[in-house]
Amino acid sequence: MCQEFQCSSDKQLEKGLVYEAIFKATKKGMVEFVTAIWSACPELVSAEEEFTWRNPFMCAVLYRQYEIFRLLCCFSLKDSILAATDDEGNNILHMAAMTEPSARRNTIPGAAFHMQRDLQWFKEVKSIVSPSLIEAENDDGFTPQDLFVENHKGLVDQAKNWIKETTSSCTVPAILIVIIMFAAAITVRGGDNQNTSLPVYLKDKVFMLFMLSNALFLVSATTSLLVFHTITSRNLEEDFLISLPHKMIIGLSSLIFSIAPMMVNFCTSLSIILDGNLWVVIPIICLVAGPVILFAWKQVHLLLAMVASTYRPRIFDRNVKPWM
Repeated sequence: MCQEFQCSSDKQLEKGLVYEAIFKATKKGMVEFVTAIWSACPELVSAEEEFTWRNPFMCAVLYRQYEIFRLLCCFSLKDSILAATDDEGNNILHMAAMTEPSARRNTIPGAAFHMQRDLQWFKEVKSIVSPSLIEAENDDGFTPQDLFVENHKGLVDQAKNWIKETTSSCTVPAILIVIIMFAAAITVRGGDNQNTSLPVYLKDKVFMLFMLSNALFLVSATTSLLVFHTITSRNLEEDFLISLPHKMIIGLSSLIFSIAPMMVNFCTSLSIILDGNLWVVIPIICLVAGPVILFAWKQVHLLLAMVASTYRPRIFDRNVKPWM
């Protein structure tokens, strides 16, 4: 097929639906297909979509197909492609500011992740275009930044609600646990020695482990509560790129870390109260550990997803091997 393209005219390519195939493949992310065609016919890189006048790389940005967009990095005429506009005066940075319902979305659920991903896309495309394109206006008078804000108003509201619900789901149980554990910390197990007024189990290693786990838990749980408290609903679009995810990561990390000393505290407390009767202690610990592990697993999954979304490498690698 590629050999036939080399000796075909524009009319033959259009009649043979080659242009349509290229744009469909671009929107679907079929990088092997478009690479093979462009390698055989480099002029097809500048092909324009019917009615919209958009080139394939503009469609790749609009549909969030980074595998295809990264091919632009080693193309000799990338400056002319980046400077192209569609029928409404939108350049390639305007494409990054738009939202396309059928575009490939972030695989991580949650409106905040989708907002973060769109910000990452906009930032990446902005870093390779000329300064004149950053302030260029389309036919409606929108710069890329203005268009981004206008098109993401609904997603910003959804992201704020998602952040609010997530922080509430973590804050409420953390507050309850902190209250309970604080009460446990100031309640001396075994009472005080009447002669010295010191705890009876003061020199017991289990009791020292109990107090140490209490301290670790209260510090980590309180840290998570303070961090979640700083997250407000009045956030700008840019906050979803680094600031809000960073706070969420710190809050979730502290909350998850607090679960381990909480379980240690519970186990040592039972061991002291029941005087080492393992046949009673072990079944109780197993029963209590079930829901705690489920809660921790859910938060760990969210934490890892947020870390991957925030600190992963760039969207596309600019060190692309020559393909033409």
